[in-house]
Amino acid sequence: MSSEFPLYAISEEHQAVREAVRALSDAKIAPFAADVDENARYPREAADALLAADFHAPHVPEEYGGAGADALATVIVIEEIARACVSSSLIPAVNKLGSLPVQISGSEDLKKKYLGALARGEGGFSYCLSEPDAGSDAAGMKTRAVRDGDGWILNGVKRWITNAGESAFYTTMAVTDPEKRSRGISAFVVEATDEGLSFGAPEKKLGIKGSPTREVYYDNVRIPGDRIIGEEGTGFETAMKTLDHTRVTIAAQAVGVAQGALDYALGYAQERQQFGKPISDFQGLQFLLADMGMKVEAARQMTYAAAGRSERGDKDLTFFGAAAKAFASDVAMEVTTDAVQVLGGYGYTRDYPVERMMRDAKITQIYEGTNQVQRIVIARQLLSGIQSQL
Repeated sequence: MSSEFPLYAISEEHQAVREAVRALSDAKIAPFAADVDENARYPREAADALLAADFHAPHVPEEYGGAGADALATVIVIEEIARACVSSSLIPAVNKLGSLPVQISGSEDLKKKYLGALARGEGGFSYCLSEPDAGSDAAGMKTRAVRDGDGWILNGVKRWITNAGESAFYTTMAVTDPEKRSRGISAFVVEATDEGLSFGAPEKKLGIKGSPTREVYYDNVRIPGDRIIGEEGTGFETAMKTLDHTRVTIAAQAVGVAQGALDYALGYAQERQQFGKPISDFQGLQFLLADMGMKVEAARQMTYAAAGRSERGDKDLTFFGAAAKAFASDVAMEVTTDAVQVLGGYGYTRDYPVERMMRDAKITQIYEGTNQVQRIVIARQLLSGIQSQL
């Protein structure tokens, strides 16, 4: 890359991170990906390997004992893991999603306690926003937090909670003032060991089967007052700020699984013989592969540009985060589907990884805000004039 375009240059440090994570993923994550999917089991091998290499939550600042990775390095970590196994990539991705509210709005004591615990590997973080009747309309949540002396009592249900039952900590959004709608929502840290907290059965899903998705039940869960994240009534604002940053990590997942599918399709096309020559010699297939490659690289560049804005906290982050997430996840669905097509009948079987990649890719168009919601966000940003002028 020319030094004239530093915005898009990948530093030697970032490249070193990529090489390290790719080597780890190839050696200790990819070999178990099919079994993790087939048996819908938590990727324990990946969790152990990521923790040992300090890639389980790379975003945690050094002052709290973390690796101190910037937004781009975190994106590269997630991308490279997703290239091998999307379920495993949810370990660092959800640890960032769950803990970022603490990092953004928490007190210094809260940061030291929970970011430190996360960095030390004492437990992962989950993010509890969605509810049975509050998906895209997150402000319509019903989970309540009521003052009780110097603490709070929480009651309600959260749905679609990633890694629920595996995580030790749950950033929970709850209504503290029903009259104020979104401004009456506060954020709290709830621990898995808190009395009254329990989990539903794992959802039976199309993809990301190695990452458990459960309901979380709060039955008179009492927590101390110092577990509130930020000021009372600021929880929804914190939740939305968090998503501005973490939508970029979903884009990274999408780029990773798309790259994994493209890599496999390229190798297969050069080995598979039909009519006396490799199918990669046929122009029709070459055009398909070329389109796949263009789309993956376009998604990657948009994701990296969004990561830069996440790191700097630019005013157009909301636009870029939503745009990268929507574009990259649409690309992931297209490219993984095309990879199945390249393999033909073999691609449709579980003997080859591309059908798993196609199933895993679908969720990137849905979670952390459906792509329809992303387009609403993007349009609002455009109409308000908050867009980069490169």
